[in-house]
Amino acid sequence: MSGLSRKFYLTTAIDYVNAPPHLGHLYEKVCADTIVRFHRLNGEEVFFLTGVDENAQKNEQAAIKAGLPVKVFVDKNAHLFKKLCKIYNISNDDFIRTTEKRHTKVVQLVFQKMYDNGDLYKKYYEGYYCTGCEEFKTEKDLVNGKCPEHNTAPMWLKEENYFFRLSKYQDSLSELLSEGQFVLPLEKRNEVAARLKEGLKDLSVTRPNLTWGITTPINPEHKIYVWIDALTNYISALGYPNGEKFKKFWPADAHLIGKGINWFHSVIWPAILLSAQIPLPKLVLVHGYITVKGSKMSKSKGTVINPLELAKKYSVDAIRYYMLRAIVFGEDGDFTEESLVERTNNELVANIGNFIHRTLTFISKNFDGVVPKPDNFDDDDVKFQKRIEVIAETVGKRLGKFELDKALKEIVEFSQEGNRYFQHKEPWKTKNPNCLYLCVNALRSLAILLEPFIPSSVEKLWSQLNLEGAVAEQNWSSASKLLIKELHTIGKPKVLFKKIN
Repeated sequence: MSGLSRKFYLTTAIDYVNAPPHLGHLYEKVCADTIVRFHRLNGEEVFFLTGVDENAQKNEQAAIKAGLPVKVFVDKNAHLFKKLCKIYNISNDDFIRTTEKRHTKVVQLVFQKMYDNGDLYKKYYEGYYCTGCEEFKTEKDLVNGKCPEHNTAPMWLKEENYFFRLSKYQDSLSELLSEGQFVLPLEKRNEVAARLKEGLKDLSVTRPNLTWGITTPINPEHKIYVWIDALTNYISALGYPNGEKFKKFWPADAHLIGKGINWFHSVIWPAILLSAQIPLPKLVLVHGYITVKGSKMSKSKGTVINPLELAKKYSVDAIRYYMLRAIVFGEDGDFTEESLVERTNNELVANIGNFIHRTLTFISKNFDGVVPKPDNFDDDDVKFQKRIEVIAETVGKRLGKFELDKALKEIVEFSQEGNRYFQHKEPWKTKNPNCLYLCVNALRSLAILLEPFIPSSVEKLWSQLNLEGAVAEQNWSSASKLLIKELHTIGKPKVLFKKIN
């Protein structure tokens, strides 16, 4: 399959711990988890990194507001992000915290390399500073005097900072963004390329007189400003420069991020790497925002949804399924509980769940749980067999292009075809062995195809198929084969997805 290699390294953005996780954090992690599970099923050695950004000034401000020591505050919220990963079955291989020593020493090393390369210098600077973005803003960046990303007025700052000669890398970055597919979707690449044409200004990379953050290796009075610190997590987690993981997995195959930090990953991060003479990542993969009732989530409007609380009300896989199915990857997507219920009932339950349950229940009741021996296939049987034989390639092409919603749509349609085939063959009248033989093999294919999306439910499906131990055969390419043979005994059928009333 095109686009696949022997190793695959994917990262998410690291999340600020100034507040508990919200639905947008979950969406990014679920998308990332789906992608890496697909690559694992293709036999690749995967490294999947997520984590939290603990050194940001906004974390310190939130801790002061909460009346807690900063360390206590960030530890508390970092735990919630780890809990989010566990509850939603996110299969990350590492969880980086930017207060860890392994991170601090790499950040200082990268900073020193940039300084030694002549790319850092000190000067006084004054301008509008948005704490939310952790970025200085020009007047044209503001809308009605406010940061459009956070809808807050920036503060005016005048201080002496170290600056990064970002402008030095204008031509290199222009070339990077003009060729190939460094940023996907392409419209997100075009947005960055258009901004880049306006010209790059040197970038403030330290702040003086702060108590929280990583101290520069060249001046103890300055803390390293967020982007050199935060972005370096992608290599510090690998043990740069001499760690075996760094040698094996870098460059990253994809940085998965939200559109709000596209500029920092598509322009500033490559420039930092060029300055430090480190190879560039292969891809910046940009997703949209989760909106609620058509608007960006807002605490003041009461529209921030806590995914930890949501998991107490609905099944984890129903939530994962809904987010991956309903939101076009790369675009903004609106979340409503009503739509979640509708998708669960009309697709997970009525299509996928129905096909699974009716097939296994029929074999259990009418064949004592033993898969019957097929007879001569008629045209309908041959047609459905061919559908099984191509479905993995069809879905795989979508996943290979990061079209997560379209890949899941293909799987739903496959289950619908299975239901139509079952209904057309009427095994309750004929006890047709071909129908049951092909349908149970289609379920095995479904188990593999659905594993990246709803892994907890798939684990239960393997049990019902009585194939938990067949790990060697549970790879992506085998989804196109009829590997459940006649006389195989299935497990006890149980309802996999329950209707939400």
